Amino acid sequence: MAAFAYRAATLEGKLVEGTMEAPDSAVVSLKLQEMGLLPIRVDAASRKTLLTRDIPWPWKVRKVRRKDLLVFTHELHTLVRSGIPLDRSLAVLGQLAESPAMAEVIQNVLKAVKGGKSFSEALGEYPDVFPKVYVNMVHAGEVGGVLEEILGRLTVFLETSENLRSYVIGALIYPALLSVVAVASVTIMTLFVIPRFAGVFQDMGVPLPLPMAMLKGLSDFLAGYWWLILVSAILVGVYLKRYRTSPEGRLQWDRWLLRLPLWGPVVRKVEVARFSRTLGTLLHSGVPLLQGMNIVREILSNQGIATTIEPIRNGIKKGEGIAQPMKQSGVFPPLAMHLIEVGEESGKLDTMLIQVAEVYDTEVRTSIKNLISFFEPALILVMGIVIGTMVISMLMAIFSINEVPL
Repeated sequence: MAAFAYRAATLEGKLVEGTMEAPDSAVVSLKLQEMGLLPIRVDAASRKTLLTRDIPWPWKVRKVRRKDLLVFTHELHTLVRSGIPLDRSLAVLGQLAESPAMAEVIQNVLKAVKGGKSFSEALGEYPDVFPKVYVNMVHAGEVGGVLEEILGRLTVFLETSENLRSYVIGALIYPALLSVVAVASVTIMTLFVIPRFAGVFQDMGVPLPLPMAMLKGLSDFLAGYWWLILVSAILVGVYLKRYRTSPEGRLQWDRWLLRLPLWGPVVRKVEVARFSRTLGTLLHSGVPLLQGMNIVREILSNQGIATTIEPIRNGIKKGEGIAQPMKQSGVFPPLAMHLIEVGEESGKLDTMLIQVAEVYDTEVRTSIKNLISFFEPALILVMGIVIGTMVISMLMAIFSINEVPL
C-alpha cells in the first residue's frame, strides 16, 4: 500500500485536501467519488526536504510557467466536466494553484468574469500567460457552447507540445554537459598544467620543443589577455542579441538556421509539427481558417517559415484552398503536403493536420536522436584529439630532455 496525496472538490466547489493509502491512484479516485468528492489531483505522497521543497529566494522572478498553465487547464476541464460552474471552478483553482503567480492570475480572471466579462476576454488580459491560440479556442468554445470540449482539446494540445519540448531539452542536456567538461578540461590544461610543466624546462635552462613552445605561447596569451577575450565575447553576444531582436536580423538568422546541414531539417520539422497541430486544433474548435492562419503565424518561432504564412493566407482568400498555396511556399515537406491535400479534398482538414503533427513529432524525436548519436562521438573525438595533442606535446618534451648534453 502506498500513500497518495489528493486534492478534491465538493459539489459546492469547496477544496478538500488529504492523504490516503491505496494500491494505486485509480483506487484513490474511486474512493473519493464514493465519498461524494470530485478528485482533481492525485499524486504519490512525498516528504519535502530542504533539497526538494521550493525556497522563496528574494531574487526569484514570479512567473507563470508552461507547467502551471497545463495544470490549470487540466484541472479546470475536470471541474467544468463535472458540472461545477465556471466561477466556482476558478475559485477552487485559485486556492489550488501551487504557483503564487498563477494563483494571482486566476483570482484576477475570476474578478473579471464576475464583473461581466467573458472568460476569453478575461484571459486575453494576460497575453504572457495565455497565448493567443488559447484565448481564441476558449472564445470559440464559449460561442459554440462547448467550453468543456475545448478545454479537453487544449489540455491535449498543451501536453503534446510540452512533451516534445521536454524531450528536445532532455536530449540536449548530455551534449551540453559534455561540451562544458571539454572546455573546462582544455582551459585547466592550458592555464595551469602547461605553465607549470614549462617552468621545469626554464629552471633547467633547457629550450622548449616547438610543440610545447606553441602551447606555452597560447597559455601566455590566454593568461595575459583573458580580459580582452571576455570583453570581446560580451560585445559579440550583445551584438548578436540586438541583431536577432531586429526584424530583419531575426529573419536572416532564422533563414540561416534552416540552411544548416544537420540542424536545419530538425528546425523545419519542429515548425511543421507546430503549425499543423495548432491550425488543426483551431479548426477542430470552430475557429475560421483565415483567423487560424493569423494565429499560427504568431506562434511560429522561425520567421523564415512564418513569412510564408501571409502568401498562403492570400491564396486562401483568392479561393485557391490551402494545399496549393502551401505547396508553392516550398517550406512544407512532400508527405505533409500529401496528407493536407487528402484532408482538404475529403473535408477533414483538421483531422489530417493533427495527423501531420503526430507524424512530424515522431520524426523530430528520431532526427534529434540521430543528431545526438552523431554529435556525442564527434565531440568526444575532438576533445580526445585536443587533449591528446597536449599530452603528446608534453611527452615529446620529456623525451627531449634525454637528448640534452650534460
